[in-house]
Amino acid sequence: MDRLNYINSGNAAYINSLYEAYKQDPESIEFGWQKFFEGFDFGRETPVQAIAGEETPVHFLKEINVLNMINGYRTRGHLFTKTNPVRERRKYFPGKELETFGLSDADLDTVFNAGVEVGMGPAKLRDIHDMLEQTYCQSIGAEYKYIRNPIKIKWFEDRMESKRNMPSFDTEEKLKMLDKLNQAVVFENFLGTKFLGQKRFSLEGAEALIPALDSVIQKGADLGIQEFVIGMAHRGRLNVLANIMEKTYKEIFSEFEGKNYDEEAGFGGDVKYHLGFSTDVVTSNGKNVHLSLCPNPSHLEAVDPVVEGLTRSKIDFKYNEDHTKIAPILIHGDASVAGQGIVYEVLQMEKLDGYRTGGTIHLVINNQIGFTTNFKDARSSTYCTDVAKTVLSPVFHVNGDDVEALVYVVNLAMEFRQTFHDDVFIDILCYRRYGHNEADEPKFTQPLLYKAIEAHPNPRDVYYQQLLSHGTINESQAKAMEKGFRDLLQKKLDESKAEERFTETIQMFEGAWEGLHLARDIDFSAPANTAISKEELISIGKKITELPKGKEFFKKIEKLFDERGKMVNSTHSFDWAMGELMAYGSLLKEGHPVRLSGEDVKRGTFSHRHAVLTLADSEEEYTPLDTLDTEAKFTIYNSLLSEYGVLGFEYGYALANPNALTIWEAQFGDFFNGAQIIVDQYIASAETKWQRGNGLVMLLPHGYEGQGPEHSSARIERFMELCADNNIQVANCTTPANFFHVIRRQLHREFRKPLIIFTPKSLLRAPKCVSPLEDFTEGKFQEVIDDNYADAKKVKRVLFCSGKLYYELLEKQQADQRKDVAIVRIEQLYPTPEQQMMKIKAKYSKATEFIWTQEEPENMGAWPYMCRKFRKSELQLDVISRNESSSTATGFAKQHISQQQHIIAKAFEAPAGKAVKETIKKTTEKMANVAAD
Repeated sequence: MDRLNYINSGNAAYINSLYEAYKQDPESIEFGWQKFFEGFDFGRETPVQAIAGEETPVHFLKEINVLNMINGYRTRGHLFTKTNPVRERRKYFPGKELETFGLSDADLDTVFNAGVEVGMGPAKLRDIHDMLEQTYCQSIGAEYKYIRNPIKIKWFEDRMESKRNMPSFDTEEKLKMLDKLNQAVVFENFLGTKFLGQKRFSLEGAEALIPALDSVIQKGADLGIQEFVIGMAHRGRLNVLANIMEKTYKEIFSEFEGKNYDEEAGFGGDVKYHLGFSTDVVTSNGKNVHLSLCPNPSHLEAVDPVVEGLTRSKIDFKYNEDHTKIAPILIHGDASVAGQGIVYEVLQMEKLDGYRTGGTIHLVINNQIGFTTNFKDARSSTYCTDVAKTVLSPVFHVNGDDVEALVYVVNLAMEFRQTFHDDVFIDILCYRRYGHNEADEPKFTQPLLYKAIEAHPNPRDVYYQQLLSHGTINESQAKAMEKGFRDLLQKKLDESKAEERFTETIQMFEGAWEGLHLARDIDFSAPANTAISKEELISIGKKITELPKGKEFFKKIEKLFDERGKMVNSTHSFDWAMGELMAYGSLLKEGHPVRLSGEDVKRGTFSHRHAVLTLADSEEEYTPLDTLDTEAKFTIYNSLLSEYGVLGFEYGYALANPNALTIWEAQFGDFFNGAQIIVDQYIASAETKWQRGNGLVMLLPHGYEGQGPEHSSARIERFMELCADNNIQVANCTTPANFFHVIRRQLHREFRKPLIIFTPKSLLRAPKCVSPLEDFTEGKFQEVIDDNYADAKKVKRVLFCSGKLYYELLEKQQADQRKDVAIVRIEQLYPTPEQQMMKIKAKYSKATEFIWTQEEPENMGAWPYMCRKFRKSELQLDVISRNESSSTATGFAKQHISQQQHIIAKAFEAPAGKAVKETIKKTTEKMANVAAD
C-alpha cells in the first residue's frame, strides 16, 4: 500500500476499511496496522470506530509508522549489519533511514506507545531506534521472520531484543575465548613455519571457529547433550582435530613427518586433512561429552548425509530414540553450501520420520571466495545460506572478527535446537589469509581483496586489543599466553622428531564394533551358517502372511496374501518377495534390527514387496513383520526423491551399528549413479583410506527387459572396476533362497563389507524363479550354481552367466534339449569365485569353449572385469553380449527383442531369425506387464 496514504489521510472510512481487511486476513495489511488492530492499550480500550474520527490524529498514524519501523528492522536489518571484517557490504534499497518508515529526526524525542512491542513500554523514538540498531544492525544479522511458527519468532525476539544482541560475558569466559583463539592462531602459524611447503588448508582468517565450537559443545553439554557428531571439509580440520577434538599435537606432527606410514598395514591411507577422529572430552562444568569427527574426501559436503545417518543410528540404538542427547554439527564453506546440491537434499530430510536427527547446527566458514572464485560469481542468492530458508531454518550472519558475538550466537542456536529440534545456520563472515592452499597465490584473481587481507590483523589480535582497552588483560599476560602455547608445540614437535616411528591407534573395533574383525584376518570365503529350521521358517511365514481380522484391505492385497499363505501352508515353494521378507523376519527373530529405505520401498517399485499395507478405507498402515515376537525393530521408510543424500545417510547409519541390517534400495538400479560420489568415496574405499568398515546393503534392480536405456542397467561395470582387496561384495542372485542366504550372511560373519545386489524385475513374478523350502532350511549362499540338466560327458560349451539371462538361456537349452551346453550361474561376481570356476572347467573336461554370456553391451556389465581377471588363466574366456554401445540399452522394444534373441541364439549356435519373430509378441506382452508395475 502507498505509505503516503496512511501518513496524510485522516478519514475514518479509510481506517475502517483496513480494519475490515484485517478481520478477513491479517496478512493483507501492513505489520504496523496488524499490531494496532491486535490491540495496543489505547486500541484495546477504545473501539476502532471511535478512534477513527473525521480528522485522525497525526500521532496515531505515526504510531503505526513506528511499528512498521520495528518490523522493518526485524525483517531487513540483517542487510545493514557490520558483519564483513575486510570489505564494505553491498548496498540495499530501500534502506533503514527514518524517512523510509514515514518518520524524521523531528520525531526522535516523541514518546510512542509502540515501544511496548519491543519490551520498552512507551518510549522515545530515539531510544526505540537505538535499541533496534544495536539488536539488528551490528555484528549480528538475524534472518528469522520467514519462519511460519509465531512461537519460534517470539522466542527469538524475546531473547535478542532483551539483550539487544549484545553479548555479556564475565572475565573468565572472555579469557577462555582468548585462549582458544590463541591456540587456533599460534597452531596455524607454527605449522606454517615448521612444515614449509606442506598443505594444511589452514583456518587463518576464520580462527573464531575454534572458540565457537568449544562454546557450542560446552553449552550443549549443559543442555543435556552427551555426544556431538561433526562433519567438515578439509579447511581448518587440523585445527579442529588439535584444539577441539584433543588429538595430540605430537600425533599431528608425526603425520606431517610421515612417521605414521606402515607399509605392512595394508591400508592406503589418506591425507591428514581428510582423517576422522573420536574422543571423550570433559567440559569446564565437568560434563563428559563424546566427540566424533567424520572422515571425508575432498568432495565438498559429501560428508553431510553421512553425519546425519550416523547421528540417527546412535539416536535409535544408543540413546533410545532421544535426540536431545546427541547433535550433529556440519561445518560448511560458503561456496560449497551454496553450490552443492547435496546440501539441499540433506536439508529436506530434517523433518522426515525416517531421517530426522533433532536439529543440526550448521556453521559456515564464509571466507568470501571459492577456489579462486569471487562470491559474486559463486551464487545468485543474496547470501550463501539462502538454501536454509527452503526449510524455514533461522540464519545468523556474524562478523568473524567479533568472537563474543559469535559465541553468543552459537549458544543461542544450541538453545534453540534443544527447544524446537530444528536446524540453525550461522554464517561466519571471515576471510582466507592464503590461497586455496598455502602454496597458492590468491592475488592472481583477487588482488584487491588480498591487499585488504594482508593489512588486516588476525582475530586473536583483534580480540586482544579489545580486552586490553577494557582492562580485562594486560600485555604481559597476552605474551605469556602466546609463548606458553608455542613452547608446548615445540616440545611436542621435538618429541615427535625423537621417535623413529609413530603408530597411530585406529579405533575400528571399539564400541558397537567390538567383536568384529578385518576380513583379511579371517577366511573371507568361508561359508556362513545361514540356514534356519523348517519350524522357524514356517512360523515366520505364517505370521507375515496372515492379515488381521476386522481391517479392510484392497482386494488385490487380499489375493496376494492368500497366495503367500499357500506358499507357507501347502506348496512350500517361495517367490522372491517371500524369500526377502523371511530373511528380514529371521534376522529380527535373532535380535538384529532391520532398516530399509529408498524411493517407494514399502510396496516396492514393482509392487512385489508389500512390506507395509495401507488399509482400503483409511491411511492406517499395517506392517506384517511387526507381528513377530521380537524386540528388534523393523523400520522401513519411503524416502525423499534423492539418491546422493539418502545413500549417504544410510551409509552413515550402518557405520554406527554393524549389528543392524541397513539397506538402501534404488527405485531403478540405474539411479544409483546420482549417488556415485558416495559409492566411490565411502562404500568402495573408506576401509582402505580411513580404516572404517561398513555393512550397508544396496539393492539395485537390474535386467534388460526392453524398458529403455534408463531402466535396464544398474551399471555392473562401475562396481566391478572398483573391486580390489576384498573391499566390497557384488552379487546377482537368480533364486529367492540364494537372496535369502546372502542377506542373512551379511550379519552372520565376523566382519562387515558393503554388499551390492543386482535385484530382478520380471523375475519377481516368474513361475520358474521360486525356491523350495529345503533350500532355505538346508542350504547356504551359493557363489556358483552349476548346471543340473547338461550331461558333463557331452558338454562342449560352458556358458557362464549371471542374473535374469539365466532363465532365458535355460528355456532355450531345455526347449532344444541341448545337453551339450552347460549353463553355470556366477551368483557372486566379487569376490570372484575363481577356484570354483576352475573346478567347473575341470568337471567339463571335454568342453572346448568357456564363454561369458551377458545381456549388457560388451563394454559394460561384468565382462570387462572378467576379461581382465582371467586373461592369463587357464580359463580362456570368450564373450557373447550386445555390441559395444555408448548407451546402456535401446529404447525400441522390437530392437531389444532382436538383440536379446541374437544373444540366446549365439549362445547355442542356433539361427536367430525365426526365434525373433516367434517371441516378439510374447516378450512384448511380458514387457507391458513389467512396465505396468
